[in-house]
Amino acid sequence: MDYKGLIEKAYEAMAYAYVPYSKFQVGAALLTKTGEIFTGCNVESASLGATNCAERTAVFKAISEGFREFEAIAVVSSSRDFTYPCGICRQVLVEFGKDIDIIVAKDYDYEVYKIDDLLPRSFTGIDIK
Repeated sequence: MDYKGLIEKAYEAMAYAYVPYSKFQVGAALLTKTGEIFTGCNVESASLGATNCAERTAVFKAISEGFREFEAIAVVSSSRDFTYPCGICRQVLVEFGKDIDIIVAKDYDYEVYKIDDLLPRSFTGIDIK
């Protein structure tokens, strides 16, 4: 699958990043199984624990609009290298399935991973009986 359009949406979202502390902009574009795209950027806070990543912003926007099934997410940054989702974002993504394509891009060169590539032996909940 060609993900260049999704990557472009991630770059567009990156322009809105609020990063007064790190100056490190990140953008994400999440593709639902039904073809909708939700974008996100990172939003920093002086209280660093309150900072939210671009990937989670996109996922939370989709969830808040009633979407739960995702095809792919593209991640880009102001770095000159590939930027991978952080551990917390990886954990949020695995919540919605291990078949989501995770695309990391620099310019329009990209690599595609599955969550098991980036978060092996992930926590998928507990069975409460």
